[in-house]
Amino acid sequence: MASPHLTLGVLNGDDIGHEIVPAAVAAARAAAEKHGLNIAWKPMPIGAKALETHGTTLPAGTLETLRTYDGFILGPIGHRDYPKGPGAINPHPVMRKQFNLYANVRPTKSFADIGCLKDNVDLVIVRENNEGFQPDRNVVMGTGEFRPTDDMTISVRVITRVGSRRVARAALQLAQARPRKLLTYVHKDTVFKMGCGMFNEEVLKAATEFPDVTVNDCIVDTFAMRLLRDPESFDTVVTTNMFGDILTDEAAGLVGGLGMAPGLCIGDGDFAMAQATHGSAPDIAGKGIANPYAMIESTRMLLDWLGRRRDLPQAVAAAASMQRGVAAALANPATRTGDIKGTGGTQAMTKAIIAAM
Repeated sequence: MASPHLTLGVLNGDDIGHEIVPAAVAAARAAAEKHGLNIAWKPMPIGAKALETHGTTLPAGTLETLRTYDGFILGPIGHRDYPKGPGAINPHPVMRKQFNLYANVRPTKSFADIGCLKDNVDLVIVRENNEGFQPDRNVVMGTGEFRPTDDMTISVRVITRVGSRRVARAALQLAQARPRKLLTYVHKDTVFKMGCGMFNEEVLKAATEFPDVTVNDCIVDTFAMRLLRDPESFDTVVTTNMFGDILTDEAAGLVGGLGMAPGLCIGDGDFAMAQATHGSAPDIAGKGIANPYAMIESTRMLLDWLGRRRDLPQAVAAAASMQRGVAAALANPATRTGDIKGTGGTQAMTKAIIAAM
């Protein structure tokens, strides 16, 4: 057998992850075979099942092995339901930090007749991933939260010039590749004069390298309102971690919910992580009704990104086939899941995507 063009880790995660990650792999595998792309898929344990079999949600050697691959697919993690104990950690913040995946690319797009609140949304929010108010990401060891007395808790927000500059450049590169060439940076420098002020300074410095991109800004609360009223006025958006975490969920609500919210985590190198932005939905696990769109689209984004970074036209073509298949499946109520006004299930939607390729 020929050497693989790509080697990708497959980590199902928890609950519905065991249904939607295999769906994403099946769709990607079909697209890859169609275009002569040889992918070696490498399943690895993680999450609750790994806790049962290995005594930890992130088994020893996982990070080291993943580092030898081209990227990986990570299913949703239900860490809130993990038992208390040293082995029951939330794996994905660790992965983002270990692989320096500082930019979380989250597109939002309307499709007809699936229950979108707005029918003309086509934007992408780039969220800084590794610092900010998230306490598990903004220090090397421990967290950024502490309680000096029983009646007081302090949360530390970390903003760095390096972190701001690199996520700004990632967003500007994305904006440059999109037709409108428009970037909006979202902040609250009226209150966070130093933190958001530093972020804004670095965005504007980076923007000088992209003279063909139009750059404007928006205060975060104004942006939250305008995202509901006139989302079509935005194209590419970049913001800090906590703001991005909230705003991307709001954006997903415009186009059918979190089942329509894909994501790709990228950094400086040619390594990326596909991760849908929704949770593990234990209430519907095993029922065959989970919407696989976000996971399939995240995997499509991974193939497209790796194909362009590594000059693999087969990967770019495979991603384009997946995109056409998804559009066809979403156009038919019989092959859509119930959360997006359909009568199908996970398997029906996956099979329809593959058939439409």
